[in-house]
Amino acid sequence: MTSNDIDVRPVSGALGAEVRGLDLEKLTEESFAHLHDLLMENLVLFFPDADPLSAEAHKNFGRFLGELEVHPFLPKMDGHQEIVVLDSDQGAKADVWHTDVTFQANPPIASILQIVQCPPRGGDTMWSNQYLAYEALSAPLRDFLDGLTAVHAFTHPNGTSFEAEHPVVRVHPVTGRRSLYVNRMFTMHFPQLRRAESDALLEHLFAVAERPENICRFGWKPGGIAMWDNRVTQHYAVNDYTERRVGHRVTILGDEPKGDEPRWPHLADTGRTAADFRQQAKA
Repeated sequence: MTSNDIDVRPVSGALGAEVRGLDLEKLTEESFAHLHDLLMENLVLFFPDADPLSAEAHKNFGRFLGELEVHPFLPKMDGHQEIVVLDSDQGAKADVWHTDVTFQANPPIASILQIVQCPPRGGDTMWSNQYLAYEALSAPLRDFLDGLTAVHAFTHPNGTSFEAEHPVVRVHPVTGRRSLYVNRMFTMHFPQLRRAESDALLEHLFAVAERPENICRFGWKPGGIAMWDNRVTQHYAVNDYTERRVGHRVTILGDEPKGDEPRWPHLADTGRTAADFRQQAKA
């Protein structure tokens, strides 16, 4: 099969493309190289008419990108620890904009998700282009952000906590382009700023990152597959359904996010956050 046999159709002006005519069970190094080029260009690829992948084929697909993650706490497919089971009946409804696992030092490179059961309507997923989010900012603000880092954190209900510090502006290791690298779910604050300053700036950046003009949306059918570059996208699972939704996902272990060196030291006293005041008001 050559690249001329593959049908590629963009799904929005910002990012995303549907890919047809490729047998994902029989990928070769050549066909994957073309697929990788399409991913770098479109950031998220959809395979709406793909035949359902076996567990082994799903894992082999992911291995073209690198070593597969064994997630520390999400449910797994029996006999296949690399495949996470995302079941809405077990609370798997990620209806907050996020980039996966940015609370770790080496967040994932990419993920490949296959939906095996979905409601007849609703349950779409949206992705946003963080190159465009960065490029939409004014030049002085971009320059300022290039010199900052951000703290990303997560605490699991079992008490396990994770925290990592990353550049606010990430330079993609393949394309060399700069993207905004903060997200509403995991980014806590900029350690070089006072908390009130940090809260206000983060809220502005979240709003820019989530603008409709930066987004594509995909409606699932059983068997549908999405593959996305986790380094330069955010995603959001739309929670507008009541029926069960189940997906199987493999995730490719990541690299260390790179950007410019921070230009200012951490502040020792960053002050109280807006969340602190809200919590006090509830007490």
